[in-house]
Amino acid sequence: AVVSTQSTGVEMCRGVQHPLRGLFLRNFLLTSTRDVLPDIDDTTNDTGTVDDSIDFILLNFSEMNKLWVRMQHQGHSRDKTKREQERLELKILVGTNLERLSRLEGVTVNKYQNHVLPAILKQLINCKDSIAQEYLMDCIIQVFPDEFHLKTLDIFLDTCCQPQGAVNVRNILISKIGRLSNYAQSDPNNIPEDIKLFEIFSGKVTQIIQSRTEMPPEDILALQTALIKLALNVYPTETDYVDQVLQNCFNIFDTDKSRAKGCSTELSRMLRVPVDHYQDILTILQLEHFTALFTFLEHRVRKELCVYITEHVIQTDTHIDSHDQVDLFLTMVSCLIADTPDQPKEPEDPEDFEIQQSLVGRVVHQLTSTVPDQQFLILNMCKKHLLNGGDKRIQYTLPSLVFRAMELCRVYFELKDEDEKWEKKVCKILQYINSLLAALVKAEYWDLALRLFLQAALICDLVGIQTAESIAYEFVSRAFAIYEEEVSDSKAQLVAISLIIATFERTINFSEENHEPLRSQCTRASSKLLKKPDQCRAVSLCAHIFWSGKNRESEGAAMQDTKRVLDTLKKSVRISNQCMEPSVQVQLFVELLNKYIYFLDKGCTDVTQAMISQLVGKIRDDMPGLEPGEGTNQIMQHFNSTLANIKAKHGMSFGSV
Repeated sequence: AVVSTQSTGVEMCRGVQHPLRGLFLRNFLLTSTRDVLPDIDDTTNDTGTVDDSIDFILLNFSEMNKLWVRMQHQGHSRDKTKREQERLELKILVGTNLERLSRLEGVTVNKYQNHVLPAILKQLINCKDSIAQEYLMDCIIQVFPDEFHLKTLDIFLDTCCQPQGAVNVRNILISKIGRLSNYAQSDPNNIPEDIKLFEIFSGKVTQIIQSRTEMPPEDILALQTALIKLALNVYPTETDYVDQVLQNCFNIFDTDKSRAKGCSTELSRMLRVPVDHYQDILTILQLEHFTALFTFLEHRVRKELCVYITEHVIQTDTHIDSHDQVDLFLTMVSCLIADTPDQPKEPEDPEDFEIQQSLVGRVVHQLTSTVPDQQFLILNMCKKHLLNGGDKRIQYTLPSLVFRAMELCRVYFELKDEDEKWEKKVCKILQYINSLLAALVKAEYWDLALRLFLQAALICDLVGIQTAESIAYEFVSRAFAIYEEEVSDSKAQLVAISLIIATFERTINFSEENHEPLRSQCTRASSKLLKKPDQCRAVSLCAHIFWSGKNRESEGAAMQDTKRVLDTLKKSVRISNQCMEPSVQVQLFVELLNKYIYFLDKGCTDVTQAMISQLVGKIRDDMPGLEPGEGTNQIMQHFNSTLANIKAKHGMSFGSV
């Protein structure tokens, strides 16, 4: 009875040929029979079998689809857009048939494979309507179970090559790939070993791209991105699959370079997928065709991608520990390291440029190996790449190399009992450092070079190899040469000579033969500063060299030359007396008072309490003559704090100002 009623309903609906009315009438028929359709395979049952229900729904689907497609061809051509919009609003009426089919429990995998899907696909192809084809293929993907899709994958993908050219095959394939990818991720055992998902999809995507020469490059990249995600999610250990996709992309764009134009953003987005997934730049470096695709990126997009990769290495704290891998990595991000032929002629924004180069300087610290000899090879590889950056970049990048080289010197020094050639290796590293600093000098980064020369001198002094003294002396001499010849600003001169004095005071391995002229040079340079306040402060700093300075003859003991300390302090007082500005003079006296107290506390016998009392009296006499103001208040506060310190440590009471 049910079967007879279904047949009668279908035949009666044929009487309504108006597309819109017919669609709603057939939808009403489907809805009305929802709860009475047979869903069993029992042929003895008078109500019919599930096959009858399938035939009924397929027939109703076929008729509804014809009516839906016919709507496109009614009316004037100028109303085409309006009709398409109306059809899109009614598409769910047609799709309801497929949804009802998917709910029939009697529809097994075999029935779906042999009967249901072929019938749907036949109707889909024969209608030759792009809107219907695209929607119905998406319906098939969404409503039927994953197991059905696995068994009919080849049939479905073959059909994807047949729709009208206007059909967006990209979205259909991406949806199919995503559906099965999620199914595989939920349980790896869901995918039988004999079904090679990636190979099937990859082959079909390649076939479609080759057959559709007019396919936009954005669609090509979207499909390839979906394949990469499939490979990463379903076959996470198979990096060859990802590289195969990258190779296919390269071949497509290399064969027809015009296809790559205007799709740099999409290509960059695709390349970021494996970077985000692997969280390991070492795996990315194994992908042979990853960097090759950079050639198809616009300069701006390529630089943004390089910044993204470099930041990723730093954020994940990934260490690249092989000089070959370092070479690959620096080649990958080469547009950050050096100029490229395709870069814009307009100068880059200075702030952006500084951020990018600082990033390169930071990533150098990620290029490390726990094996010292390998680390030296890495440093040489970095030097090879970074020196190509030109003068404008090396001020940001070379300091990192210098400090990594200094760290390597310390490592060899700690391993001196295990490596008999450690001294020769340290010498090579020091020569390496000298070559980097020479590049900075040539580029006229005087302040940076001076500071690094002094830092290098301390490293030489620390490791204490046989040639350390001569190398350290050379480094200090170069720093002095820069100070005397290239530093002209008075403030910069004071800072520079202060650094030189502080560095020299920390050295311990100079012989007296070399130590004495360097001491004298520091004192002479300090007394030749242009401004008297600068002279006073610099000369007073020299007192520390004569007190806590060390040389080889003292065997690590401080010089503690009390006479030279006192002479230097007295000279500073004489210089301060020559200052014409009362407030500056008093401020210098307070600073020198603190110097006297420091050396008195350290046990310098030539510095007496009487000298301190005399200097305190001098300050007291001059203080009332200062003009009221913030500067004077700070001087008085400093002076009173100093007097309180003297009283606490030495019991000398002077009162307060």
